[in-house]
Amino acid sequence: MANLFIIAAPSGCGKTSLVKALMERSKNLSVSVSYTTRKARKGEVNGENYHFVSKATFVQMITNNDFVEYAEVFGNMYGTARSSINEKLNANIDIILEIDWQGARQVRKNMPDTVSIFILPPSKDALLERLKNRGQDDDEIISKRMENAEREMSHYEEFDYIIINEQFDSALIDLMNIIDDFGNNIKNTELLLENQLISHRYLFKELI
Repeated sequence: MANLFIIAAPSGCGKTSLVKALMERSKNLSVSVSYTTRKARKGEVNGENYHFVSKATFVQMITNNDFVEYAEVFGNMYGTARSSINEKLNANIDIILEIDWQGARQVRKNMPDTVSIFILPPSKDALLERLKNRGQDDDEIISKRMENAEREMSHYEEFDYIIINEQFDSALIDLMNIIDDFGNNIKNTELLLENQLISHRYLFKELI
C-alpha cells in the first residue's frame, strides 16, 4: 500500500535540499508537482519544478475542487492537484508533498492517513544565517521570512514527526528512516513528535 508523506518546514530549514537528496536515494517515491501563480525562477522548468499557471486558471481550479490543498504564500498561490495524488497512490507509488502547514492541515483533513513530517532548524540564529547565506533576498524580505518562520514553527504540534536539521546528513538519514520504516510497515518512534519534545525540550522553548 502506497503512502502519502507531507514534508513541511519554514523557509531556510533545508526542506528542498533534503527532499532532493531523498529522491536521489529512494525508489518507488515521487514528489508531487504543485501548481503556482508565481513566476518561474531562473532554471525552473514548467511541469518539473511547478506547474506555472495564471491566477485566473488557479481560481478556476479552486472552483472546480481540483485541489486537495491550496494556500497563499507571500502573495502567490500554491496548490496540489487531487488527480495527480490519486493517480500515483493507485499505482502503488509513495508520494512526497512539499507544502506549508496550511496545506498540510487541509491534506490531513481530506486524507487522514497522511504521514506528516516537520523540519526545524537547530536555532533561530542558525535559521537567520542560512537565509542570509542563500543570497536570494534583501534584508527586508529576510526579516519577513523570519517572522513567517516563527508563525510556521508554532504549528509543529500538528505534525506526526519532527526532524531537527542541524547536520544535513543526519537529517537526511532521519528522513530516509521514516520513509523506509513505513515501507516496511514499521513505525519509527524516536522521531515522533512526543519523543522529540522530550529530547529537544530546550530547543522548542527557544524556537516557539
